[in-house]
Amino acid sequence: MTVESQQDVDGILETGRVVASVRDEMLQSIEPGMTTAELDELGGALLDRYEANSAPRVTYGFPGATCISVNEEAAHGIPGARVIQAGDIVNVDVSAEKGGYYADTGGTVVVPPASARHTRLCQATNLALEKAMAAASAGAPVNGIGKAIQRTAKAHNFKVIKNLAGHGIGRKLHEDPEGIVCFFDRQDSRRLGLGQVIAIEPFLSTESTFVTETNDGWTLVGHPYNRSAQYEHTIIVTKHAPIVATRSAAIG
Repeated sequence: MTVESQQDVDGILETGRVVASVRDEMLQSIEPGMTTAELDELGGALLDRYEANSAPRVTYGFPGATCISVNEEAAHGIPGARVIQAGDIVNVDVSAEKGGYYADTGGTVVVPPASARHTRLCQATNLALEKAMAAASAGAPVNGIGKAIQRTAKAHNFKVIKNLAGHGIGRKLHEDPEGIVCFFDRQDSRRLGLGQVIAIEPFLSTESTFVTETNDGWTLVGHPYNRSAQYEHTIIVTKHAPIVATRSAAIG
């Protein structure tokens, strides 16, 4: 969507605060021995507390309040009986609807003890997100986002997952522009518009550049030894630095 009023801006920011708070509390609550279902129950309870609806559940019938992906799982992991272990890389992706507005965010942690490489993977992915957001201003090329992500990944000796991408958001979970990829696509001639709402989500990895869907119809995995990280923010495009709706912030 493109924001057209202060009400639109306030709506995106409110939903953004909700998903950011849920994301942060879930990530901080991860510990060895808990199942991904238990972690998702926390996320669902928090969304209920904030009177927000799980976006993947209401939009696609996803079998969980949030997406939780562990180790070889890159995205869309279904919460269930999987037990989180020390050393695991765990990604939490939280998207919600509140008051007719959608926001989407994600983050990744390594359960202690963390290897140096996996710590660097998370740091590099977070940096890629910051670099990508810095490239997102009105009139700027959409492919500048992927260029910033790919350049950051290469500088830190990681790969990007090419068939996962960011997207437009606002009145729905997924809107135009779709396919805001994690690499420089020179054939993409689109440009960002003033007030456009988008979700930017770099996926950096150790082994795989593509992921495939498992038999559950949702979970996306790479090589069995691949490890990936994802960080995501929902932003509103301005003439200068974007308005980031999903920064960490306490809400009442």
